[in-house]
Amino acid sequence: MIQQMAVIGGDARYLELIRQMQAWPELTIYLIGFDNLEEGFTGSHQIAFSDLDPEKMDAIVLPITGTDRSGYVETVFSDQKIQLTTDWFKKMKDTAVLFTGISNDYLNQATEQANVTLIPLLNRDDVAIYNSIPTAEGTIMKAMEHTDFTIHSSRVFVVGFGRVGNTVANKFAALGANVSVCAKSIMDLARITELGHTAIPFEQLHKHTSECDLLINTVPAQVVTRKEVQQLPPHAIIFDLASKPGGTDFDYAEQRGIKAILAKSLPGIVAPKTAGKILADVIKQFLINRKENQL
Repeated sequence: MIQQMAVIGGDARYLELIRQMQAWPELTIYLIGFDNLEEGFTGSHQIAFSDLDPEKMDAIVLPITGTDRSGYVETVFSDQKIQLTTDWFKKMKDTAVLFTGISNDYLNQATEQANVTLIPLLNRDDVAIYNSIPTAEGTIMKAMEHTDFTIHSSRVFVVGFGRVGNTVANKFAALGANVSVCAKSIMDLARITELGHTAIPFEQLHKHTSECDLLINTVPAQVVTRKEVQQLPPHAIIFDLASKPGGTDFDYAEQRGIKAILAKSLPGIVAPKTAGKILADVIKQFLINRKENQL
């Protein structure tokens, strides 16, 4: 079992992640990038990045955003500037695991050169499915906040029928919305119909958006293009749940006077405690499984 873990940066959901990980026996947790917090963490050590020895860590947890393309880590609760270089990763021991939310070319290349095991948590099916619940609830909250009509009987279009799209469609339907879901595969279109939603093939989306009150995109590619936005009624609102920069032509939506909102990181905003517990549970299970496989 791991004995030393470092949490470097992170947002509100990481406060719950830290609390959950503290329950592990004989685990020492080092916190870097939390020095602006008024609340202390019993049993954890808040230290400067320069004082962290990566050679002694069994696991390191980076923020959901990982690093930028220069290796800098986002520190919500600190003014420290933290940069993780390839040389820094090379100091980590071979058995250590590095957790992040999402990765990028820099992080992939740096950890590969350092022979470090990198786990992008948001790529995992279990994390994405668990997170889809607070994501859907957050979308409902935003829909209520930004509209002057009820969700009940409104015409909701969900673009994409993956792990998030599926949950979002079902939650809005449960509130009485008339839900249409846009998908590519024949199997997905059949499943959408079986669930009682209206199935729309991707190439036909633009033919139907004139009948849309709320358009919710979950696809991380530009699929809500000028063609789809052009047909939306003036009162329609777009909520884009895909990772930055989203999958919507925001410039054209603005030209048309259509409100379009990039609603990223909803789990960490609307339910940080739940989101933090999800991350902690998955990290624990991963480490337990890894230990059992090594025996």
